[in-house]
Amino acid sequence: MLPTIGFVLLLTCTIFSNTKATQLKTYIVHLSSPEAQPRDIEEWYNSFLLKVASGSNEEPKMVYAYRHVITGFAAKMSADQAEMMENLTGVLSVRPEAVHQLHTTRSPYFLGLRQNSGLWKDSNYGKGIIIGLLDTGITPEHPSFDDYGVPAPPSTWKGKCEVAGCNNKLIGMRSFINGSSPIDEHGHGTHTSSTAAGNLVDNANVFGSGNGTASGMAPLAHLAMYRICDSDGCGGSAILAGMDAAIEDGVNVISFSISGPNNPFYDDSMAVAAFTAIQKGIFVSCSAGNMGPLSESVQNTAPWILTVGASTIDRRFRTSVLLGNKMLLHGESLNQTKDSDHKLRHLVYPVKDGELSAWCNEGSLDHIDVKGKVVLCDVGKTRNVEMGKVVKNAGGAAMIIANDIYSGESIAAEPYVLLASFVGYKEGVEIKKYLNSTSSPVATILCGGTVVGLKSDPEVAVFSSRGPHFVSPGILKPDIIGPGVDILAAWRESIDNKTGTKATFNVIRGTSMSCPHLAGISALLKRAHPDWSPAAIKSALMTTASQVNRNGDPIVDERGLPADIFAIGSGHVNPPKAHEPGLVFDIQPDDYIPYLCGLGYTPKQIEIIIKKRVTCSITIPEAQLNYPSFAVTLKRGESKRYTRTVTNVGPANSSYSIRDISVPKGVHIEVVVHNDQELSFKEVQQKKTYEVTFSRDIKDKNQNGLYGQGHMTWVSGKYTVRTPFSFKFE
Repeated sequence: MLPTIGFVLLLTCTIFSNTKATQLKTYIVHLSSPEAQPRDIEEWYNSFLLKVASGSNEEPKMVYAYRHVITGFAAKMSADQAEMMENLTGVLSVRPEAVHQLHTTRSPYFLGLRQNSGLWKDSNYGKGIIIGLLDTGITPEHPSFDDYGVPAPPSTWKGKCEVAGCNNKLIGMRSFINGSSPIDEHGHGTHTSSTAAGNLVDNANVFGSGNGTASGMAPLAHLAMYRICDSDGCGGSAILAGMDAAIEDGVNVISFSISGPNNPFYDDSMAVAAFTAIQKGIFVSCSAGNMGPLSESVQNTAPWILTVGASTIDRRFRTSVLLGNKMLLHGESLNQTKDSDHKLRHLVYPVKDGELSAWCNEGSLDHIDVKGKVVLCDVGKTRNVEMGKVVKNAGGAAMIIANDIYSGESIAAEPYVLLASFVGYKEGVEIKKYLNSTSSPVATILCGGTVVGLKSDPEVAVFSSRGPHFVSPGILKPDIIGPGVDILAAWRESIDNKTGTKATFNVIRGTSMSCPHLAGISALLKRAHPDWSPAAIKSALMTTASQVNRNGDPIVDERGLPADIFAIGSGHVNPPKAHEPGLVFDIQPDDYIPYLCGLGYTPKQIEIIIKKRVTCSITIPEAQLNYPSFAVTLKRGESKRYTRTVTNVGPANSSYSIRDISVPKGVHIEVVVHNDQELSFKEVQQKKTYEVTFSRDIKDKNQNGLYGQGHMTWVSGKYTVRTPFSFKFE
């Protein structure tokens, strides 16, 4: 079961004293950009509120006045006032703020980051780059945020600290939760911050497990925290306010481990805010969501955002179940009890007393004799850690948790209060077979400690959200996957597993964890290549991603199924290769205008996103955007032609030819380079354009509504530039 790391409740950003005011809702108001910049932006915004205040007993209240992220403001208004506001001249849109939810000692090594090598060479480590995180806050006194070896922030930094605790590592702390400080009360923001750019901390572990040197991806980068969430959730108005401040403060990279409804981009606070960021040259990394393995569940799908799915790393916190028939089945737990007697004990499975008993809910074992026995529980509605408390309180000596068929082999290492092992679905089936084979079943749990170097990783986390998506189906999402399972990173306070041991680190999972991995890696790339645009950094990450595990086999899903293109996107991040991509697919902010026009958005809707007036004199199909992947819909007998333009960021004199190309049966591809069969360059930053034509046989037997996938790869010596394809057959 996926641990609870997020909330889906509305965040109230402003507190009012009278009853009528508390009945007002927060609305986000987008205004048309004025021809001349107002002398006082807040006064101009308030003039709109005054126009809807007359004749009403409920006076509207300004919540946030935005200066960068949108032309507009957030205000508390009644529904009637919001309707009046939307009809005012100069108002583009009035919408209620949306509900949003929150979505490592080993992972740097797993990703190929080594001291004095590659992106960690020549004291890079992200030095001088500022990563802004919009999250639940941060714990400034944690050793991961010590500034040893971190230089002073660049002179471009304009941010501030609202509470004590800042230094050269943690250079900004601000809160956009009314009445709350930027101090983390949840843990999520502390964990994501240290994953992105935590400093090196020796002997980091959780109850002795995973012991090693903890480090963020960019350990010498600066951090700025913008608290926009609390235990009740994250409001759209606070998201915009945090992003507005981050842009003004001067961050270089933004990490958003948050998601909301899949609305059109002009009605998506995160998409609108992220576009303003990329206009300012700021890279934005977002989590793909934790709704996998459902298809069409991916979130944060705007093409100017890096959308990150989650994968496993090559580490397990192993506890193994030894059955009376000598079968050994591996599982996981953070509680690695050293003084276990390894004694085979009676094995109890309380399913005969009903499903609730098998879920080991509170009170379900009160009338079952489990004293001194090993209890088998099924994953259910109760959190795994709580199951452990129920079993211990009932007198159980140890616990086995068997996963359900839906989650398969996706298991989590958690801090149980007793000796325990969380095993996959297949292992659970074997245990139940053994139970049915004997009248005296026995078992014990063996602690295997921290196991590293597993060759089957990375695998796609079962919870990682999948494509395709329908906000813009001509853009393939997610873009990439990165470590998001059992990630060890900083925590807001010492956690206690009720055995007397405490830890200031915690192990959790989610695309919330993979997102800051990519944010930190992007900071390394920004430091190494300061002239690269956000789109160029994104391209470098995607075209160099890997599609195989450490054993050289295709990446699979944790359920043991092949991981398709809608699970991995371009593949698994490969930082050393991303450092030297050879070619990049660059996109400038204004290049998105014909793309947005092609989505059918009106000029007013596009103005909400790009903050200037436009005319849709030019439109392009989605797949024509200069993206590092293709998502193409084909009917039988249909052909579609697109272009791509690549920029040479490798050696000046170089030539690229296609060495690897794959499409589904019944689909054909033709690649044409103007006046040449290769992409030949004589200068760095030189651009070349080529055409790609996809066609489908008129008698193709692929069923309509199904999907296919493929790829092509340009190669020049050590440089490989891979472009994945997804196909929908209509």
